[in-house]
Formats: sequence, C-alpha cells, structure tokens
Amino acid sequence: MAQQISPPSESWRRIDGWLAVHAAADFVRLEPPATPDELRQAEAALGTPLPDDLADSLRCHNGVTGWTTILPEQSPLAVHGIVDHWQTCMGVATENDGLTQRPWEDEPWWHPLWVPWAESADGAAQVIDQRPGPDTGRLGWAGHGGGGDFTDSWPDLSSLLHAVAQSLHEGTEVRGLRPYLTEQGRVWWDEEGCTELNGQPLTAAPVGLP
Repeated sequence: MAQQISPPSESWRRIDGWLAVHAAADFVRLEPPATPDELRQAEAALGTPLPDDLADSLRCHNGVTGWTTILPEQSPLAVHGIVDHWQTCMGVATENDGLTQRPWEDEPWWHPLWVPWAESADGAAQVIDQRPGPDTGRLGWAGHGGGGDFTDSWPDLSSLLHAVAQSLHEGTEVRGLRPYLTEQGRVWWDEEGCTELNGQPLTAAPVGLP
C-alpha cells in the first residue's frame, strides 16, 4: 500500500512541535503565516496560481527570518522572496536567452512556470515545476550556470515536508540524511555517523517528543 502523504500544514505542525522542544533557536526563525492578501499579490505578480501545497505551507510560515538548516537542503522563502527571485530570474533569462532549452541540456535555464519556494546555501532556487503534464508539482533546482535539474526530484513539496516530519518524529532518513544538533541547539542534516561540523561537535537529534 502506498504511503499516505500528509499535507504541508500537518507536516509543519509536527515539525514545529519538535523544533519548539529540541531546537528552539531554529523554531524562532520561522515567520508567522502569510496573509491572504500576500498570497493574492504573489499570484498576480507570477501570473499563475501558487501550487496548492506551497500556499498551504505559506499559510503556516511565510518563510524564515534568516538562513536556516531546519530542512535538509533548502531554506524556505517568504512570499516577497518568491516573487523577487522569480522576477530576477525571468529578467536574466529574457536578456540572455535563458528561456530556451539548449540541445545539450534537458531543461532551459529558467521557465516562467517554475515557482521558487526555497534557496540552497549557494543561492540556487529550489523550484516547483508547474508545467502541465505528469510531473506537475515536482521539485527541482534552477538558477545557476546550467539548465534546471530535476534529477531524483521530490514529486511535490508535500512529500518533502512529510519526510522531514517523519524523520524528526520516527528516526527515518531523508534521502540518506539524518538530523543532528549543533552546540548552539540548531538543526543540521548530514549522513549517518557524522560527529562534527566545521570542527564543532554534532549530536544525533532526539527522536520524537518527550
């Protein structure tokens, strides 16, 4: 039987509960929910409705106050960050023929129906692919030298957040990564058996709530 994936609102409820107990320094970095007006304005700027799971996520947290490693590889953007990143990439792509797929690449550098919802440590966007078809809603990376990359992509945002909540509460991996805590009580994701980060000790994150 296929695993039932929780909606982002339920996954965030579980993630929030765990962070509040075990990683308060990260919990306070989560912003309050986005307002309906903010969501409507974003959709107007993008020219397309936000993906349902992204809207659900933003109604939980409108991004974070600063870079965070609460999630394994991505730091969530606020509504204004989503719009700003999309507009910047659209401008760059338009000026440099970045909307055209090169013969040697599987994807263009950017596409109008990619919605950036988070960023990596080096500033690449994790996008939600809204192009019609069987892969609608999948996550991928875009925004640097090559074309968009959907290799081994998550099928949707709900699946990623569900996996993170499961890991924190049940001790499972998120695609080979496990949660740790730094000396400052911040979350860090790494391979099993990791003991330090930049020379500072890491401890395996507690599983579940007391």
